[in-house]
Amino acid sequence: MLFFTAEKGVSRGFAGNMDRHELNRIGGMILNAAITVHKELGPGLLKSAYTISLARELSLKNLQTRTQVPIELSYKGVELGKVYVIDLLVENEIIIEVKSVDGINPIFVAQLITYLKISGKNLGYLINFNTLLLKDGFKRIVHQF
Repeated sequence: MLFFTAEKGVSRGFAGNMDRHELNRIGGMILNAAITVHKELGPGLLKSAYTISLARELSLKNLQTRTQVPIELSYKGVELGKVYVIDLLVENEIIIEVKSVDGINPIFVAQLITYLKISGKNLGYLINFNTLLLKDGFKRIVHQF
């Protein structure tokens, strides 16, 4: 697991208490970082290239970013262990699911909603870098906000 830590600029310690204004502000920073990565690398690379590049770009914007963060699942009171790995977790609040596919399938949106539910997060972004224009591959997903 890689950690990219912000040195200054963004408040810490929200742990689920970030207000909408702050989440939206960070969301804008995520969009700008994704556009920068897409402009720099273009479409057609593997997901791993975009994931690590986006993590680096977010860290340059002073956002705490972790990659490959495991999610534990509890089912009917029994801990089942790690069931999924989040591509990027920003400020311990926002999940980013990175794709490099021909198009965004509705199941990708459903999966991200499930990841939000089981991780207790409210905001996620599905970003497909395999598009000519990044706006065609960028989706904001809100769960119980």
